[in-house]
Amino acid sequence: EESLGVSLFRRVGRGLEITETGQLALTYADDIFQTGNALEETLRTGTKQNYRLFRVGISDSVPKSIAYRLLAPAMLLKEPIKIVCREGKLEPLLGELAIHKLDLVLADRPMPSEIDIKGSSKLLSECGISFFGTANLAEQYSSPFPKNINNAPLLVPGEDSTTRKRLMQWLSSQRIHPQIIGEFDDSALMRAFGQAGIGIFTAPSIIEDEVLQQHNVIQLGQTDEVMERFYAISVEKRANHPAVVAINAANFN
Repeated sequence: EESLGVSLFRRVGRGLEITETGQLALTYADDIFQTGNALEETLRTGTKQNYRLFRVGISDSVPKSIAYRLLAPAMLLKEPIKIVCREGKLEPLLGELAIHKLDLVLADRPMPSEIDIKGSSKLLSECGISFFGTANLAEQYSSPFPKNINNAPLLVPGEDSTTRKRLMQWLSSQRIHPQIIGEFDDSALMRAFGQAGIGIFTAPSIIEDEVLQQHNVIQLGQTDEVMERFYAISVEKRANHPAVVAINAANFN
């Protein structure tokens, strides 16, 4: 701090808390230590560990399988990539992106306009949603879609999900009134409850086959009037990272 003339920490009570400048310094320090580890491994084994670090933040509203599909182009680059994934709420992830602790953030919505970060949001993929339930629920609620959802037990995404808002508006427009018996920030947890027969649940239609195979459920209906959208959010200083370029250039639809 003395040599740089900046504050890397601030005192909080009896402890210390890292500042934004400190976070930026930590990002560079991580790169330095990564290079040092690679040097040590190269000298010890005689094999050069030549890969580039790619740090990704994944909003917890993005299904894991969707995240993998969107990140796959980065793993196919000729230059070896070491990927580090962090999952959490969108706003904290954008904070880490702003101080270059992350190279990219995947989210179900673009960067909020009220957040003062110089960055860009690229729409990577969009699709409708499908409704799923166990065989018992499908037999019990067998009316034509979407009437079969009326009065049925329904599991929905958490309030932080943009799909939740679109879903509730669509249900209201269709005059469908299900029994909301569960809200989940984690889509994988929602599907686990659905597989157990607790209620009907939704998933992006693009992964419908995967959901049917993995969870032993039945598709009860599908609509393109409720769209799931997935974005890559980056800042200017990280936009030329080869992995970011590959993901933004890919065609996922």
